[in-house]
Amino acid sequence: MPETALIARLAEYGDCEAIAEIYNQGIDDRIATFEKRHRTAIDIEKWLDSRYPVVVVEMNDRVVGFASTSNYRPRECYDGVADFSVYVRRDVRGSGAGRLAMTNLIAAAEDAGFWKLVSRVFPENRASLGLLATMGFREVGIYRRHAKQDGNWQDVVIVERLIGDALEP
Repeated sequence: MPETALIARLAEYGDCEAIAEIYNQGIDDRIATFEKRHRTAIDIEKWLDSRYPVVVVEMNDRVVGFASTSNYRPRECYDGVADFSVYVRRDVRGSGAGRLAMTNLIAAAEDAGFWKLVSRVFPENRASLGLLATMGFREVGIYRRHAKQDGNWQDVVIVERLIGDALEP
């Protein structure tokens, strides 16, 4: 079977339906987010109307994954810090799409002037934690009982990576 190439690029408005579908799989799978409400393409369009980069990964001209940044805190002193997320379609998880999305998201975030990326990951999501560790993210700590999922308290692992100017000694 021939190897299928993965291609990463900045997201465009035409990608919003596919991004929503992938994100909704993540919501349904209950392994990556506390969110319960499915997103629409219109919801995703709002992501693209901001200064926060969103990257998609294509396989055979089909969007199969994405990584996005969003506001960390509203205070001006945190303008260089962004939250991030990465999601991959169920049927292509383990293909390298998440790594490619994150590699390109890190570069796009640096180009946009960010100096740090942060996120929270469920401790059970070993695949995501492993990927992030190999990409230079460090585990900062654990938020205990951060929120409830399906009626049960859930902890999250806090991860961060310095980029851009913050890497300079």
